[in-house]
Amino acid sequence: MEQTNNTYHIPVLRDACIDGLEVNPEGVYVDVTFGGGGHSKAIFNKLNNKGALFALDQDEDAKANVWDAPNFNFIQSNFKFLSNQLKARGVKSVDGILADLGVSSHQFDVEERGFSTRGDANLDMRMNKVGSVTAADIINNYEEEELVGVLRKYGEIKNPRKLASEIIQKRISSPLATTSDFIALLSKMAPKFKEHRYYAQVFQALRIEVNKELEVLEQFLLQASDLLNPGGRLVVLSYHSLEDRIVKNYMKKGNFEGVMKKDFYGNPLKPLTEINRKPITPGEDEMSQNSRSRSAKLRIAEKNG
Repeated sequence: MEQTNNTYHIPVLRDACIDGLEVNPEGVYVDVTFGGGGHSKAIFNKLNNKGALFALDQDEDAKANVWDAPNFNFIQSNFKFLSNQLKARGVKSVDGILADLGVSSHQFDVEERGFSTRGDANLDMRMNKVGSVTAADIINNYEEEELVGVLRKYGEIKNPRKLASEIIQKRISSPLATTSDFIALLSKMAPKFKEHRYYAQVFQALRIEVNKELEVLEQFLLQASDLLNPGGRLVVLSYHSLEDRIVKNYMKKGNFEGVMKKDFYGNPLKPLTEINRKPITPGEDEMSQNSRSRSAKLRIAEKNG
């Protein structure tokens, strides 16, 4: 088996994720965010020849990290299609599912993908490079109210209307095509001494809109809870409050509104039970070695019997 490609993406909280899955050597597991294969390798190493691992990733670059084994299957797909992809392969239920949300280190580091606020690349931000909508499409074509909504909801920008207005005015004279074009505009709006945080918030908002990340996350969680066998584990790593809130609400309450619903007899209507009431976060050593782990929150839940 090849070594994990840590230059592609360093697996965050790897050991905690694997411990959370409580891997049965003969079980069936899914890593829906394969990336560099770090988490997948750790799961696979705990399986015997009766166990199986399915790994999904919508980014075609991730295929470079797969390995050959009869009980390992790589599927190039967005995880919103998880149920259909597994059923097409004869899998109706699984013992554990892992999701490492957000953008991989590889996607940030490959400048032409347009995820990074540094450098000069096309405003792309597609996790799936064959996706139809780019960040440039949003910036140059969305109506002002649509831009305001994206910036407020997904970037939590304090004055989204002012920024949306500046974008509209700028694109009239010339389209905003590259990350450097956009940063030049943002630099006039950014709070003093907080420029990089502001840029990150705006880029996050566009990235979430391009990839419909929160809608996809909700679809995934609903499918995951249906696919898990009783006692099976769902392990999710998130990196910002919008993702974490969705995961937290679903694991705690069984819905995305965060309101506990009960049946006629007063029993909670939820498919999962939390294993850790508070999220697990990286220690100082991991954060010093991998700065992108700093915002990570790990939540684990078990399928109710």
